[in-house]
Amino acid sequence: MKDFVAGEEFKHLIRISNTDLQGATPARNALARITGLSHRTASAVLRAVNVDEFKLIGYVTEAERERIEDAIYDPIAAGLPVWMMNRQRDPETGENKMLIGSELLLQHKTDIDRMIRKRLWRGVRHSRGLRVRGQRTKATGRRSGSLGVSRKK
Repeated sequence: MKDFVAGEEFKHLIRISNTDLQGATPARNALARITGLSHRTASAVLRAVNVDEFKLIGYVTEAERERIEDAIYDPIAAGLPVWMMNRQRDPETGENKMLIGSELLLQHKTDIDRMIRKRLWRGVRHSRGLRVRGQRTKATGRRSGSLGVSRKK
């Protein structure tokens, strides 16, 4: 790993999309630490803005950082395909979007609340704290302590 590159200033902490990223991390891995971005999406964003994926994020210039952030907030304009968005065909608006950070967590909670309110099967399972995606529940997923047998006094 490189310690010093002549002519470039190294930043130990860089802030992208309201997330602090360690400067000694490769750019792709650092961007994958942002909630809502996978390694594959991070690679696509970096390729779209012509930044080396394996360059340490601490060596990214301010102009490159702004281009990366613009591509994260508007990936379709940056040239990412629609199937890479993490919110395709939004039920309320019908558009394809990329949600990042707290927006994604809030939208996920809103979706679960909507399912509970409409009394959908998935909503009922969420409200009861049971498995939602068809897993078996006879042997696994037991959260409470063991019941055991009580002794006679």
